[in-house]
Amino acid sequence: MNIADLDLNVLVVFDAMLQHQSVTRAGHALDLSQPAMSAALAKMRAQLGDPLFVRTGHGMRPTPRALQLAEPVKRILEMVRLDVLQQPAFDPATASRTFTVITPDIGETVFVPKILAYAQTHAPRIAIRSMAISSEGAGEALELGLADLAIGYFPDLAKPGFYQQRLFKNSFVCMVRADHPRIRGSLTSDEFLRESHALVRPAGRTHLFEQFLHSKNIKLDVRAELSHFASLLTIISSSDLIATVPRDIGHVFASLAKVQLLDLPLQPPSFHLMQHWHTVAHTDPANIWFRQMVKTLFED
Repeated sequence: MNIADLDLNVLVVFDAMLQHQSVTRAGHALDLSQPAMSAALAKMRAQLGDPLFVRTGHGMRPTPRALQLAEPVKRILEMVRLDVLQQPAFDPATASRTFTVITPDIGETVFVPKILAYAQTHAPRIAIRSMAISSEGAGEALELGLADLAIGYFPDLAKPGFYQQRLFKNSFVCMVRADHPRIRGSLTSDEFLRESHALVRPAGRTHLFEQFLHSKNIKLDVRAELSHFASLLTIISSSDLIATVPRDIGHVFASLAKVQLLDLPLQPPSFHLMQHWHTVAHTDPANIWFRQMVKTLFED
């Protein structure tokens, strides 16, 4: 017979009959009435083409065919119990897994170090892989299971099929070298507009600050256009250029190089950094643990 025609419930009935060798006792074990057990036994005999259990003075005894099926049926049911019905678990202390995070280079600087530091203590066999791709590509990677999370500013992912969780509110700050000849401690609007700038334009990313400048019809004297925020470290510390960067990355840079951070004299909108994931990973225990860890490390 074709396996599609087999009611797999008969295997459960078969196993109970094999254990108890009584229709009544097997029915009690399965919480089935006598008529229901009799019907199930009849169906089982018809589908497997054998009486399987015959009535004797010592109960319902298995036929040779039933004895032949006993071990395979037990293996099948055990596999279903362990591999299908058992809820999956994730133990970060022992699990070996690589989590793939979509985040721009700025996110690699802000998020990845803290995640790795936490994992070193609490999940020592965990690895992190970072991907810097566009918002459109991020959605596809999450949907296909090629990435676990997108962390950062991804407004295009606020759509059906995706979850998002707010981490913290971010704003912009100006960064100049510590011994800048004209700027010390504060920055006026006139100084900001008069000075030359370094501007980061990450490929495939939303340029929030540039959108703000355009909306206000503000044109800056841009002397350096860059693809990566990390390039600003050496450029700003060795020139008189101004860079406007998200506040979180500004604090990281200030701890690594001789630069000063100044309040931006303009009023660009603040924005929220979030973590995003697709419905396909929403109930995955490993993904749940990872999301909770990120929330704990970076939530306001």
